[in-house]
Amino acid sequence: MNYTYSDIAKMIDHSLLNPSLTVADLEAGCQLALAYDAASVCILPYYLSRCSEILRGSTVMPSTTIGFPHGGHTTAIKRAEAERAIADGCMELDMVVNISQVLSLQWDYVRRDIDAVISVAHAAGRKVKVIFENCYLTTAQKIELCRICSDLGADWVKTSTGYGSSGATHDDLKLMREHAAPQVQVKAAGGVRDLDALLAVRALGVTRCGATRTKDMLDECRRRLNLPPITSVASAAPQGY
Repeated sequence: MNYTYSDIAKMIDHSLLNPSLTVADLEAGCQLALAYDAASVCILPYYLSRCSEILRGSTVMPSTTIGFPHGGHTTAIKRAEAERAIADGCMELDMVVNISQVLSLQWDYVRRDIDAVISVAHAAGRKVKVIFENCYLTTAQKIELCRICSDLGADWVKTSTGYGSSGATHDDLKLMREHAAPQVQVKAAGGVRDLDALLAVRALGVTRCGATRTKDMLDECRRRLNLPPITSVASAAPQGY
């Protein structure tokens, strides 16, 4: 096999974004990500400060969403959300573009909206993943978003929120990897539900994946690598991401 456990675990942003998750679910989800050494926990913004406390001193990063899930917040609100997230310990911010303005071809607005969050985040040494919500977009719109994100220095371009009409597709991932600058990474979200699916998107150049089935995927990874199972933590409530 051409991967280690860490290679795979550090691809996963453990997603805790379903609005029906309880505090107990959020706590369990953070502990699960710690036990499995995921890349990050992407958590509901109101619980980010607590998540940062739980993850402090580990290699698992606290992250949250901006303008989620529809992207229709004003730019000023997205900027304020980014500032609050940074104050609460966020290391990576997953922001949703203004989908309406993308579909309206208002590219100057779209650029300013994305830049507002990237500028705040980068000034604080944080990273930004820009969510396109590809299920609603044309190929030309996806390509233009890749170009804008490359110009602005986004850290990742991301397929989906996981709450649109569909999630990551291989065609979209290939398109984004082709049209984003080499230094801009690609994140898949929505529909990657087992280890084989994760390995398949990895082969396309994906470096991160939003997932709720973290435990199942990483248990299978450990099994294939003949590593002992992790038994000290239970899964949080499923989201269907």
